Amino acid sequence: MIRINQIKIPIEINNRSHDKSKLETREKASEVGLLNELRKKAAKILRIDAGQIESFEIVKHSIDARKKPELYDVYVVDLKVRNEKNVVKKCRDKNVSVVEEKSYDFLEKVSRLNGVRKPGRIVIVGAGPAGLFCGYELAKHGYKPIIIERGADVDKRSEIVERFWESGELDLKTNVQFGEGGAGTFSDGKLNTMVKDKEGRGAEALRIFTLNGAPERIRYESKPHIGTDILKDVVKNIRNEIINYGGQVLFETLLTELITDTAGEIKAIKVSSQRSIEEDLYDEKALRKAPTVIDQANNEAVHADEYIINCDAVVLAIGHSARDTFAMLKEKNVDMQPKPFAVGFRVEHPQSLINMSQYGTDASGILPAAPYKLTTTTKSGRGVYSFCMCPGGYVVNASSEEGRLCVNGMSYSKRDGKNANSAIIITVDPKDFGSDDVLAGVEFQRSLEKRAFDLAGGKIPVEYYGDFKRAVNSANTDEQKNHTSVGATQDNTCSIDPETFTPQMKGACEFATVHTILPKDLNEAFVEGMENFGRTIKGYNDAHALVSGVESRTSSPVRINRGNDGQSLNIKGLFPCGEGAGYAGGIMSAAMDGIRTAELVAAQIL
Repeated sequence: MIRINQIKIPIEINNRSHDKSKLETREKASEVGLLNELRKKAAKILRIDAGQIESFEIVKHSIDARKKPELYDVYVVDLKVRNEKNVVKKCRDKNVSVVEEKSYDFLEKVSRLNGVRKPGRIVIVGAGPAGLFCGYELAKHGYKPIIIERGADVDKRSEIVERFWESGELDLKTNVQFGEGGAGTFSDGKLNTMVKDKEGRGAEALRIFTLNGAPERIRYESKPHIGTDILKDVVKNIRNEIINYGGQVLFETLLTELITDTAGEIKAIKVSSQRSIEEDLYDEKALRKAPTVIDQANNEAVHADEYIINCDAVVLAIGHSARDTFAMLKEKNVDMQPKPFAVGFRVEHPQSLINMSQYGTDASGILPAAPYKLTTTTKSGRGVYSFCMCPGGYVVNASSEEGRLCVNGMSYSKRDGKNANSAIIITVDPKDFGSDDVLAGVEFQRSLEKRAFDLAGGKIPVEYYGDFKRAVNSANTDEQKNHTSVGATQDNTCSIDPETFTPQMKGACEFATVHTILPKDLNEAFVEGMENFGRTIKGYNDAHALVSGVESRTSSPVRINRGNDGQSLNIKGLFPCGEGAGYAGGIMSAAMDGIRTAELVAAQIL
């Protein structure tokens, strides 16, 4: 197969006529017109007739804005012709090469593993990306995994979350963190990752996404995303495919205990369900009712809704917010440790400001809403960086515990909101947590989330960056500590108009002293980072930029240690997986780890 890099097509921009059809055409790169143009350009580069091209595929697309506002679509394509080596040799172009055609093969991966395979039943805990993709691969290849998920299915979950944003009524079992699809369901739906893909698991994950309703372009866009609206349908389709292959999915079913034998090997799990699940399981031998516990004082039944599911392997894909499960694992003495993560705030700017910086022109409706990525190291050595940047997106109330508040970012597939937002976060590690307990990071998160909740009575607290910066840089007097203002200081360049620029959020918000949430040293790191970023993106540190918080669920505060075989270091048959276990940091990396874990489980279980 021949690969051609750097096929450039100029992007024509007319700022007086923002034609949204141009954006739609550019995004639908499978359209006949674009493919024909690329074929002609490829044939010219190879010095052959376009009719000699037997197959043609776009491998990658990006926008070249290095000479902004002179912009280009840049494509990498793969194609097949006869006598490929001779064609490449004759064209004498450094951007042309012969590449090997590769595809992911699950069974081939499993055959390379040295497992002692025995018959067994597999339970997957969690229906986020890690759990779903693990379940998909196992079900597709003849296994019949049972997936349990504490939250509701994605349709019911969406209704519950929308009601929470409108009324503030929080459902502790189904919310932005818990339910089908995991926390990523209410996010930007980014599908890029920094994880290297030598084994082809990332390509396999993207293929599965497209087979289940995602746009084909995610397989070649340099920064693919699908948005929360499309992701919900894709998640549901993947679940239905798992069921079609023979797997089972139990919603509103919470893991409460790991049951092991005397040798420390998984034999069953105990679950609590909000509904009867006896009829949901195809495998009658898998399930039995747990003994009813009687409260002697009141002579009432408690835990009457608990069941025991017999199993030989448990994939623990619980997500980063399963704090009650972390506590159960600690009580069970599962080998785990606290790990570094990051905390900070959501920062909002007009999307037009970001477009101007990244493209050299606003070009709304012609170019996609521009993303950005920012990183710096403070003088004290703290890392400060943008995280989960949402072009044209919303800041969302992502809380999952009573009396505590955290935020996240979310975009729809069109990314057509007026604001851009991103988390700007600061690295923290166990020495910041104030304790050497394995769950000290969880308690650190909780303390910040309680402050955020109390600031505005459960509404998302918001502050102008100018006020935030002034409070951090000023003397720590009571007056300044309690200062709340909807105006901004004049020590920043003010190009954002506060009359037209307002928060774009899901969930009620209120202006408050956001600068009182984080400890002093983290606040100082945040301000230093914002000022540095203002040198990269003009206006980023504008006094009227909006700061909201707290962003505390960036990644898991613990790592559940596992060996090369994917199993817990001290519980045989337990496979920690994905973001909650500390081995992923987003939808794609979690999906890839889920696929890898499926391979490792298949090497142990027939």
